[in-house]
Amino acid sequence: MEDKIFDIVFTVDGKEYKGWVNPSGKLNDTGMPVSFHVVLNETAFGYLSFRDCKWMINEDRPTSLVKEVGKQIEQHYQI
Repeated sequence: MEDKIFDIVFTVDGKEYKGWVNPSGKLNDTGMPVSFHVVLNETAFGYLSFRDCKWMINEDRPTSLVKEVGKQIEQHYQI
């Protein structure tokens, strides 16, 4: 599964974030991973999933960061 991990780098509210995304091995009906473990700036950010037409996370995180991480995942998968 390590070969599916990918790096992300972005800026939100003037702060740069660097990290990585590890997609789950379980896929949904469209072939996308059902969740993504995300680490930002060497800190566990949480598990993201796309439900009800929006990105959700299992931790209390700023909406702007959740949306941007979701956008990074979408760009990686070109969706």
